Amino acid sequence: MNDWKNFTPSSDALQGKVIAITGAGAGIGRTLANSFAAYGATVILMGRTVEKLEAIYDEIQSHHPNALQPAIVPIDFEVAGDADYQTLHDSIDAEYGKLDGLVHCAAELGERTSIGSYSIAVWETLMKVNVTAPFALTKHLLPLLQLSEAASIIFTSSSVGLQGRAYWGAYAASKAALENLMQTLADELEDTSRIRVNSVNPGATRTAMRAQAFPAEDPGTVKSAVELIPLYLYLSSDESRRITGQQISF
Repeated sequence: MNDWKNFTPSSDALQGKVIAITGAGAGIGRTLANSFAAYGATVILMGRTVEKLEAIYDEIQSHHPNALQPAIVPIDFEVAGDADYQTLHDSIDAEYGKLDGLVHCAAELGERTSIGSYSIAVWETLMKVNVTAPFALTKHLLPLLQLSEAASIIFTSSSVGLQGRAYWGAYAASKAALENLMQTLADELEDTSRIRVNSVNPGATRTAMRAQAFPAEDPGTVKSAVELIPLYLYLSSDESRRITGQQISF
């Protein structure tokens, strides 16, 4: 699926759309939040650290003075429960009355060690943040996505979710589960709603998580998160209305 490579977005490609982005305080999520606001979207910034969300909020306001005002929604996926997700739904519903996009970028890396040495506590935390949280958030926001004329859900995957690799432990397992969640949800919603569901494997990208996983790597040898914008922008725009259930590797 390479249609996105020929996609030339108009300056208002996301005009009128309300799009929530998890992990918006750093890395890929932060880059997408800045870009989506520039293309006309009202961006809902979700993340654990308020200071980071405030920083990207200020960046959007400063760099894109004509952009619609973003919203800051702090949420800690390690401890969030059903009531927290319902409250989040209610606040978005009250403010916007719909949701046009949901981009899952938040994730934790966990330990880089063998399965035999892996901490059960760390494993459970990663599964909650990387799998249960995207499931719960999507589940609670589906009613608002159903109200959109053409809603898009994007899960951020990983190559180790497509093929397991030694010492990647819970991160690899969680990304594999996320791929299956995408496929299951896409199959359920196809022909029954206007919601499309896809996943993106961004590949090696210059982020803090990448530096944590590969501390000896020269960051200049891997692409920046900015290079991912065309793909995520395509999947969030109306140009991709007919694309669903796809795993797309950059």
